[in-house]
Amino acid sequence: MGRRKSAGDTLMARDLAPIVKLWIFRILVTLGGQREFLKDHHFSNDSLAKKLGLEAWVDAEEKPYQFQNVKTDLRKLHQSFEREFAHISIPEPAQSNIERLAALAKLSNTERDILGFAIMLHSERELDDVADMLGFLNNGKTIYALSVILNLPLQLVRESMGAKSALRQSGLVSLDRRGQTQLRNKLDLISESLVENIDSEGIEPISFIKDIVSESSAPTLTLRNYPHVESLLEVMRHYLRHALATKKKGVNIFIHGSPGTGKSQLAKAIAQDLQCQLFEISSEDHDGDPVSGEHRLRAFSAAQRFFGQREAMILFDEVEDVFEETHDRVGAKNKAQSHKAWINRSLEENLVPAFWISNSHRIDPAMIRRFDIVLELPVPPRKQREDLLRSCCESLIEEVALKSIAKSEVLAPAVIARTASVVKAIQNDLGDKASAQAFELLINNTLVAQGHPKIKLNDGHDFSDRYDPAFICADVDLEAVARGIGKSKTGRLCLFGPPGTGKTAFGRWLSEQLDMPLLVKRGSDLISMWVGGTEKNIARAFDEAKEDSAILLVDEVDSFLQDRRGASQSWEVTAVNEMLTQMETYSGVFIASTNLIYGLDQAALRRFDLKVKFDFMCAIQVEKMYLSYCCGLDLPLPSSDLLARVSKLNMLTPGDFATIARQHKFRPIETCELFYQALKGECALKEGGRPRKIGF
Repeated sequence: MGRRKSAGDTLMARDLAPIVKLWIFRILVTLGGQREFLKDHHFSNDSLAKKLGLEAWVDAEEKPYQFQNVKTDLRKLHQSFEREFAHISIPEPAQSNIERLAALAKLSNTERDILGFAIMLHSERELDDVADMLGFLNNGKTIYALSVILNLPLQLVRESMGAKSALRQSGLVSLDRRGQTQLRNKLDLISESLVENIDSEGIEPISFIKDIVSESSAPTLTLRNYPHVESLLEVMRHYLRHALATKKKGVNIFIHGSPGTGKSQLAKAIAQDLQCQLFEISSEDHDGDPVSGEHRLRAFSAAQRFFGQREAMILFDEVEDVFEETHDRVGAKNKAQSHKAWINRSLEENLVPAFWISNSHRIDPAMIRRFDIVLELPVPPRKQREDLLRSCCESLIEEVALKSIAKSEVLAPAVIARTASVVKAIQNDLGDKASAQAFELLINNTLVAQGHPKIKLNDGHDFSDRYDPAFICADVDLEAVARGIGKSKTGRLCLFGPPGTGKTAFGRWLSEQLDMPLLVKRGSDLISMWVGGTEKNIARAFDEAKEDSAILLVDEVDSFLQDRRGASQSWEVTAVNEMLTQMETYSGVFIASTNLIYGLDQAALRRFDLKVKFDFMCAIQVEKMYLSYCCGLDLPLPSSDLLARVSKLNMLTPGDFATIARQHKFRPIETCELFYQALKGECALKEGGRPRKIGF
C-alpha cells in the first residue's frame, strides 16, 4: 500500500496536463526512457516522479525504493492513463489556437497533432526533460518516436514530416536534418512567439509569429518621390491591383539597387497607395540577433498561409543571404541552392503578392525569370536629389551648398534623410553655420565609408563649376545646339579640342539646361582587364542611360575608340565594334569628348551627328572672363594697360581660370597683376605658348 496523499501532493500531481502526462508515460515506458528515469536506488528526477503519481517511492523512510516494484508501478500508471485519457486533447485555449493554426496552414489531422506536440514540447519543461532521456535521435528515430508518443501510424507521421507536406511547407515545424540531436531540437519551431502566445485567447494569427513577421511601418516617402521610375511604377501598380482583386497566385516583384536608394520605402509607398496591408519578414529576432536565411524562408511560407485570405502583401528585405550563392564552408552552399526547388515552388504558388528587396543583382538567372517584374532602383537624378534635399534640410543649408551636394551622383536618399535628422536634432546647440558644416561633414564621412569621393561645396570663391557658353570658343552656337537637342531629345555629339576648353563641362551644362540626368563615364570606367569586360561595360552604360532617360557623356573616349586599322590586340577591335553598335541603336543624347580626334576610328566619326571643335579662348573672351574673375575675387578693376596685356595671352581656356581660382584658397591672389602673372604662367607651360599678336 502506498502512503496517503496530502493536499500538497495532490496539487503537485495536477501540475501536468493529462495529455502531457500521457505523452511522458509513453516516452518512459513504450520508448524506454525509463532506463534514464529509474536508477538502481533512486529516481533521476524526484519532482517528476511525484507529478506522475510515484511520490510514495520518493520518501525512502516510509517506503524504501525498490527498482522492480517502482518499474511495475510506473507501467500500471501508464496503462491506467491509456485507458482513461487515450483521447484527451491539449488544454484550452491552446487547443483552439492550434486548431486555428492548422486551418490557416491547411494541415491534416496528423500534421495538426505533430504541431501541437512540438509546441507543448517547447513550452512544458517536464516534457522536454523526459524527451531528453531518449538521447540523441536521427531523423528515422524521431519519426518513430512521434508515431509512438502520438499513437499515430508510422507512415502517416513520415508523410507529415516529408518535404511536400503542408506542415513542412508552412514552415511552422521543421525537421532538423543536421545529424543527431535531442527531440526538442529535432522539432524546430518557426517562432518562439508560438510558445509564448499559445495559451492566449482571441489572439490575431500574426501574434504567433510576431518576432519574425510584423506589420510594416508607414512609409516616409510617397510615389511622388520616384519620378525616375514612374513608367515602370505605373505598370506595377496596375498589375498589383489586378493581382489583389483576382487573388492571382505567384505574384513576385524583385527590386534591387544600391543601399539607401529607397527600395523598402518604395514597397511601403505602393502598399499605402493600394490601401493594402504590408507585412515584413524580419531579419533579426526579438533579441536583436540575425535570423538565418532558412528561418526567414520558413517565416515567408507561414505568412503566405496566414494572410492568404486577406488583402495583403509581403515585404522580404535583404534577400542576399537567401538568394545569392555563397559558400560558408567548404562544399556548403547557401539555402537558395540547397532548397532551390522549394524556393522556386514558393515563387510560383505564393498566395500573397510579395516584394523581394536586394542591394545586389547577383541572383541566379533561373530565379530572376520567375519574378513578374524586376526593377532596378538607381540613385535619383540631380533635380530629384535637389528636391529631396530641400524637403529634408529646409533652412539647414543654403541653396548654393544644396546644389553642390546634389551634384553627387552616388548620394542616396537614405543618406540625405538620416544626416538631416541627426543635424536637426542638434541644430539649436550648434547654430546655423556650424549645422551646415556638420551636415557636410556627416555626408562626406558616409560617402567615403561607402567608397565614394567627398562632396566639395562652393564657398563663393570657387569658379570651377561656372559655365557660360559666351566664354567657350566653339565652331558652332552651343546655345542653339542645346535648344535643338531640347526639342528632339536625341543627338550624337563629338566634342574635341585641347584640355580645359569646356568639353566635359558642356555636358553638365546641357543636362541642367534640359533638366535631364547626366551619366558620366570615363574611358577608365569602361576599360576592363577581363576578356569581354569592356564590351559589357559599354553596353551597361548605354542601358543605364536609356533606363534613366539620361544624357550619356563618355569622357576621354580616345582611350579605347582608337582607329581599328592600328589595333594590335583583338579586344581593341571588339571594344570599338561594341561602341559603334551601341551608338547606332541609341536614341537618346550621347556626347563623347576627346583631346585627340584625329586618332579616332573613322567609322565612329561618321556615326556622330555633329562634331564640335572647342578651341582656346579669343582675346575678347579672355578679357571678359578676366574681369569676371577679378570681380568674384573682390579685386579692384584692372587698368587698361593690364587688360591689354591679358588680352594678348594666347592658349588660355576656361579651365585655366578655374585652376587659378582654386589656387586662391591656399595661395591668395591679392592683386590683378598677380592674377595676370598666374595666367601667364599657365600659358607658358603649354606647347607653343607665346604672346598673342595684336588683333583677332
